[in-house]
Amino acid sequence: MRCQLQTLARIVSVVRTTAGGRRPSSKAISRTMSTKSTGLMFQVKVNPLTGNSEWVVIEEDVDDVSPEPMLATTSYLDMLNDSPRNRAYRTAIDKTVSKHSHVLDIGSGTGLLSMMAARAMRNDDLKSSNGMVTACESYMPMVKLMKKVLRANNMNDKIRVFYKRSDELEVGVDIASRADVLVSEILDSELLGEGLIPTLQHAHDKLLVENYQTVPYRATTYGQLVESTYLWELHDLYNNEKNVADGIHLVPKGKESILRVKPQQFDMHCDALGEEIRLLSEPFKIFEFDFWKRPDSHGETQVHIKATDDGTVHAVISWWVLQLDEEGKIFYSTSPKWINSPLPNNGSPSSYSGTRDWCDHWKQCVWFTKGKGLPVCKDEDVCMDATHTDISISYEFNAQSQRSEVDHHELSTQDSHITLSPERIAIYGDNHWRLSMLKAINYALKGKESPLCIIADDSVFLSVAVAHVSKASHIISLFPGLGDKGSRYLQAVADENGYSMDRVQVINTRKRQLTMNDTHQNKVDLLIAEPFYFGAEGMLPWHGLQFWSKRTMLDSMLSEDVRIMPCKGILKACAMSLPDLWRSRRALENIEGFDHTMVNTTLGACGSSSECPCLPFYIWQCGETEKLSDTFTIMEFDFMKPLSSCQGKAKVEFTEAGVCHGFALWIDWVMDSSTNIVMSTGPDQRYWKQGVKLLAEPLKIVQPGKCSTVIEAYFDSSSGVLSVNSS
Repeated sequence: MRCQLQTLARIVSVVRTTAGGRRPSSKAISRTMSTKSTGLMFQVKVNPLTGNSEWVVIEEDVDDVSPEPMLATTSYLDMLNDSPRNRAYRTAIDKTVSKHSHVLDIGSGTGLLSMMAARAMRNDDLKSSNGMVTACESYMPMVKLMKKVLRANNMNDKIRVFYKRSDELEVGVDIASRADVLVSEILDSELLGEGLIPTLQHAHDKLLVENYQTVPYRATTYGQLVESTYLWELHDLYNNEKNVADGIHLVPKGKESILRVKPQQFDMHCDALGEEIRLLSEPFKIFEFDFWKRPDSHGETQVHIKATDDGTVHAVISWWVLQLDEEGKIFYSTSPKWINSPLPNNGSPSSYSGTRDWCDHWKQCVWFTKGKGLPVCKDEDVCMDATHTDISISYEFNAQSQRSEVDHHELSTQDSHITLSPERIAIYGDNHWRLSMLKAINYALKGKESPLCIIADDSVFLSVAVAHVSKASHIISLFPGLGDKGSRYLQAVADENGYSMDRVQVINTRKRQLTMNDTHQNKVDLLIAEPFYFGAEGMLPWHGLQFWSKRTMLDSMLSEDVRIMPCKGILKACAMSLPDLWRSRRALENIEGFDHTMVNTTLGACGSSSECPCLPFYIWQCGETEKLSDTFTIMEFDFMKPLSSCQGKAKVEFTEAGVCHGFALWIDWVMDSSTNIVMSTGPDQRYWKQGVKLLAEPLKIVQPGKCSTVIEAYFDSSSGVLSVNSS
């Protein structure tokens, strides 16, 4: 075992890439890795209290699947509940595959497409098949699950399964000959992010015959110019900060890109923005990718777009349309619902059902226009350059007015750049949030002449704000996630915010424990956090309880009259009707004729034998939603005391008739109890994800006011796990 663990230590930073296999999802909290030399499989999980990654051994038995919902954080369940997708693939595979076919299924998942192909061979002229299906999947938990599904459907002797990426398959070694039909579904919301192009390139060169057939046949990306103040606020901190008169400059003039979002497309449920979006163009075609021929790694096109109204282009919203068959009669689209005809040439093939169901595995994508946006006039010709690499698509407007000051100062602040999520950029530009934080800071500093202040999270705002407000303070920023990047940032903006770095120190507590030597034997007067931990934005709200753990580790260093901000956290909840989300997470039964009931527990499905796990979602992007109760408190976390296990329960009184699908949960951070400064992360706040606890079965509320239920929560201080149950 020691040798095996040493092997793991050497490769711990290496994660299997997705060429030829579906990745768990960008939402996944855990990753899996195997070492074929040792025969072990490991899964990395994030410790909620430390933020550190920890590797744990998973059962080696390939034929066994964990009874725990270990794949609940992936997109597989949502994808398998997408009936239009499943129906489109089944119809196209039935048309394409014959009894003599050799089918290669890349990124097989549960084996659904492979089983469709094997069945299509038997259906061909109703005679037995002499074809074959080769399935490859690079994610071991899915390989184990797929084999279980194949056995349950009597397909295990008809499909050869390889635990490999497709670029690891060899003709003459793994498979006897090249395949003549390729089926795959390695697409993300942007289309290319799961390695579609390199996977197709390798398959074309090494695994497929010259004139192979493929399902899907083609994908086309489309876009539309939009104006939206909300989308602008998600990326332009510099211009939003101009409207805030608190004297703090997170992005000073000349350093506009020092805090920024990554220049990429961001997936988002754009239908949720509703009337907040003004359309400034008709939909336009951008790129076309043919699956039946070898794709290029790089492509460029110039698109001329006619503006349909006066306004400011804040973003490009894009989507794609999948043509699954060669004849062009079977389509699937990820277009927003305002697109009346998402099909090319306004076609109306019979197999397209119109408006697609809400699903979370494919959304639209948003590309932010630089700075304040691009002003346009009605009927103006807007020139846009589009570029794709082998994994992404980007845009640039060919207009002089689009060039912003960010471009001129890009190099001068390169070493100090911090890339944040769009939601974090919007929070830092929110006037109400900043004023509330500053009010709490001023109260905490009241009566402190030269306080020692520790910023216990990754908040650059708090570090700058305390240094700006209290000229005599000494500040230690822990920056557990930002580390040296945070230090360079504070140095870069010091002059514009009126502090010198001799008062500010960055000590990364992931590298070592803070001691009294670091404080020159002085006790801590002020311990504060938002809390915000870099890289944890997509996790459950109570991931912020890292703050409680750090406060506990520093307990012996705190002064008797220390002020702690936040002083407590309150776990809040609300009963919700979430029909779209529940449908996407419901237990699987028969999918296009194939039994999938055996995967429900592992995928964390609603209605399965195990409890539905709490998962992070932006409630406002979850399709149709409705509150069915008032907000209620389940339990409180007292940060004035060291970390401890705690529990709570609440009786939920339903105030509205409807169907309850579960509960939204979040934490309200009480910054200062005496002045009632509370930072809520509830569903009315768009910048934070909430936890969602779905019911095993929906509960119909006929008589509000006469119907109630009980919800309980338990926080385990040893593991950092918060469990929620309802009765």
